[in-house]
Amino acid sequence: MSAQPEEYPAPPAPAATAQLLAQPWDDRRVGTWVPAFERDWAKAREDSRHTYSLTPLHDIIRGWQLHVTATAAVGAYVDSGRDEPDFVDLNDILGGRQ
Repeated sequence: MSAQPEEYPAPPAPAATAQLLAQPWDDRRVGTWVPAFERDWAKAREDSRHTYSLTPLHDIIRGWQLHVTATAAVGAYVDSGRDEPDFVDLNDILGGRQ
């Protein structure tokens, strides 16, 4: 019997943060994404210290892994020259990050 439910995702590897930062990020966005990741990571570390839980750290790593993975597809779509006049900034819908 497992100690965790089967639907619960496995935690990221201990070196996941270093691996994430070592990945080639889109050069146009690296100037804003790395500081954003570092800000999110610092907040998650502080939250983990207060809650004695690694969940905030795991959530940040998983989220940014998805973000970096999607970068190539999003970049290719934007570079294809498709005009999106009905574009709505996601931050306008979800609100800014804290």
